[in-house]
Amino acid sequence: MPVTVAEPVAKRVTQWDEFSGRFEPIAAVEVRARVSGFIDKLHFRDGQLVNVGDLLFAIDKRPFEIAVESADAEVARTKAQVELAETQVERGASLIRSRTITDQDYDQRKANLNIARAQQKTAEAGLKAAQLNLDWTEIRAPQAGRISDRKVDPGNLISGGQTGATLLATIVTLDPIHFVFDISESDYIRYTRLYLSGALASSRDGAIPVRIRLADETDWTRTGRVDFVDNTMTARSGTIRARALIDNKDQLLTPGIFGRLQLFGGEYDALLIPDSAVISDQARKIVFTVGDGGVVQAKPVVLGPLVDGLRVVRSGLAPADKVVLDGLANPMVRPGAKVVPQQGTITAKAG
Repeated sequence: MPVTVAEPVAKRVTQWDEFSGRFEPIAAVEVRARVSGFIDKLHFRDGQLVNVGDLLFAIDKRPFEIAVESADAEVARTKAQVELAETQVERGASLIRSRTITDQDYDQRKANLNIARAQQKTAEAGLKAAQLNLDWTEIRAPQAGRISDRKVDPGNLISGGQTGATLLATIVTLDPIHFVFDISESDYIRYTRLYLSGALASSRDGAIPVRIRLADETDWTRTGRVDFVDNTMTARSGTIRARALIDNKDQLLTPGIFGRLQLFGGEYDALLIPDSAVISDQARKIVFTVGDGGVVQAKPVVLGPLVDGLRVVRSGLAPADKVVLDGLANPMVRPGAKVVPQQGTITAKAG
């Protein structure tokens, strides 16, 4: 039985491990009011892109303007009291020398001056608080990104403050964007050992590149780098969470989209053969080779990913082995059978 044989292709390959994950925003903010009041106007369209500082909601300002005027009047009143107290102290200084007033009276005038100055500072602080509340009637975007739909329409009374504030909208960042995925325990240990041996950079330092494609894409055109690996392995799933930072200039990527990621796993010397030369035998993968005397031998192999159209063989083959490329479907080609080997070649595809 004639069969075509060829030596496996020896090549240094780059390992890319694939993982599934989803895109998440770098930051997500809930827009809430700091003061309570009636929503007067909206200044955005649902779902539009906003920049930092853009006006989103306007609360009725009239009650807060009245509060500012009242606080301003209180400041003026306390200033007048300070001026009066300062005059009394100045007069008391000349009267104390002539012993017209007692030391106790003079000390009381100085105390009244200090109290008046403290009251002035309190009034000025109240004025700043009133002005701040007035500024907070204009609710602006705290960060750039895409805003959700409005949760409250104009005319509604909303609650503000640190607790129980009404949710008005949410904003998520788009560029750049995170891709979150889970790494198995075995892969994590392998990456860590490569790092400890110096063969791979640390993923926690943002030095490991990644490639990403969407569900409808065939090429790995989107690139980024791992910028975070969690500090704890999840006991239930046996995985650890990792995250990559991806550019999103065209803003096609939206939080929640599913994707596939290739993580750089280092470089190594490998042997490559066609996928058609691999046979499945229950739980094993087998490759037929032709030894001395033209006798067919079965060699269990451990396979890796596809590189340049060929399958990587991690272990089980030697560079000088003559791998059977065709005739595998013939029942006469089996371990122990004698065949007539005909030299062929294994060609890798470019890229």
